[in-house]
Formats: sequence, structure tokens, C-alpha cells
Amino acid sequence: MTSFLSTFENKVDRKGRVSVPAPFRTALAGESFQGIIAYPSMADRAAIDAFGRSVLEELNRRQFDRTMQEGNFEAALLGSDSVVDTIMALAHELPFDSEGRIVLPASLAEPAGITERATFVGRGSRFQIWAPEAYARHQKAAVEALRARVGRNVG
Repeated sequence: MTSFLSTFENKVDRKGRVSVPAPFRTALAGESFQGIIAYPSMADRAAIDAFGRSVLEELNRRQFDRTMQEGNFEAALLGSDSVVDTIMALAHELPFDSEGRIVLPASLAEPAGITERATFVGRGSRFQIWAPEAYARHQKAAVEALRARVGRNVG
């Protein structure tokens, strides 16, 4: 499975192009689609979630297999309004150009507040794209919450 680690910040040009960090592109090198699948994060309103196409295909396959095993043929043929269906409807295929850049559609960039710079954050099997200031606030709060939780569990 592909793993995305670390945090990178890159410039977004006037055309909405931004370079996907080289380690992330390397992790995606074996994918059939050379690019990313991106959609508005459901967990973090100020972020974009992204992963390789194989993850989306695996999620879709698992949903279909589960539906068929349950004998729910109507849902298999007509859909079920599941999380996977919702994500697929919101997702964008963003191919890499020859320089490893993607074009962030306004429908993703604007709600996330991404304008001149973008922060790429590894999240294991996926990564997120944030406006740098929003990510800094989010990460600071997340670290403080984790430290508080760990502090309560020590001793």
C-alpha cells in the first residue's frame, strides 16, 4: 500500500498549478493513472483529501462486493448513497503534467482557501492539501490536544 509521509509547502501559480511533492509522486509511480484523485475533505472542512486511483477503485470494489454478498442487487445496480458514492461524485481526477504539477480546480481550492501556496500533508494511505495558514492552526490545535491527552494518561 502507498504511504504518504511528512509535510511540504509549494507555490500555486496564476493558473492554479501546483507541484505535488516528489516523494508523493514517487509513491504514486506504480499507479495506472498518473495523477491524483482529490475531493473536499469530509473530516476537515478547510482541506482537500487526495490519494491514488487504486485506492478509489479498491473502495468501489469492496462496496460492490459487500452489496452483492448481502444480496442487495438493487443497491448494486442503482447505488446506495454511501460514503463511497458521495466521494466519487465529488472527486476530480487531476493528472500530473510533465513537471509533476496538477491544476487545482477552483471548486476545490476556493473552499479550502488555497490561493498562492499549498501545504501537502501526508496521512498514510492518503494526503491532504491545505492553505498553509489554516493547516498551521489545525496542526497546532491537534498537537496541543494530543499532548493534553497523553499527559492525562501518564502517571
